[in-house]
Amino acid sequence: MVSVVLLNGGTPDSVGLIPMWLDKDDPRPAREQLNEHYAHGGGWQPFKGFVLRKDGGIKYPGDPAMQPRAMMKLRDELIMIYDHGWVLIRQKDGSFECCRMD
Repeated sequence: MVSVVLLNGGTPDSVGLIPMWLDKDDPRPAREQLNEHYAHGGGWQPFKGFVLRKDGGIKYPGDPAMQPRAMMKLRDELIMIYDHGWVLIRQKDGSFECCRMD
């Protein structure tokens, strides 16, 4: 399990089971761990089109920007949780994937 930092009015309900699905002792990256544990919901399926803003928010064309409600780290990866079940994994090089996990 990884530690969680709540942000922007986030609550434990904002985060759900995700921290329990990420194991620091498992050498696999976050996307593989989340894919395994969220298999019942379709696994980790990246959704294209989001822009990650400098303030940590995400924006999809035509939708309002969303601010992260929580964040956690797994080694060099930053996992951020947003409203409506959106989860973002950001790599050290700045690349990221976003998936809906509701």
